Amino acid sequence: METERLILDSIKESDKEDYFINISHDKKVLETFICRYAETMEELDFSSYPGRQDLFAIRLKETGRLIGIINFFDEKDGSCEIGYGIGSGYWNRGYATEAVHRFLELLFREKGLHTVYASFFTGNEVSRRVMEKCGMQYSHFVEKEMVYLDVERDLTYYVIHDWR
Repeated sequence: METERLILDSIKESDKEDYFINISHDKKVLETFICRYAETMEELDFSSYPGRQDLFAIRLKETGRLIGIINFFDEKDGSCEIGYGIGSGYWNRGYATEAVHRFLELLFREKGLHTVYASFFTGNEVSRRVMEKCGMQYSHFVEKEMVYLDVERDLTYYVIHDWR
């Protein structure tokens, strides 16, 4: 899958270093994206990522390097939830919006789903704006839905039905 500036494709063994740098070792990313922190590349268990059908690399077209990931999960009855994370060095450039928009197109047009949800830690206004730019609308709020980084987290959910 491609966009103007990005390629969304499968995770490869050779992506481990980029994943480490942009996701699992980037503490700014881990404040908003659920992932286990890895202090060193050796600590990162990357073995289950390559080959997964629900997890995609977000790559810059010009370099082919992984700058983030996007996935879908809890698929049932024509719906699913998505999650995404972009390395903090690539924030505020519209990459997340571009990737989510193309990913929604895949889920609706190519997989035939009719409802897609996404959530963010309440207060993460950047993620909220990404969802809204992609046509998602507020669905519901869940107080203290989970504990992450030893903090009880409220989650705000957004939803989109059918592709326009």
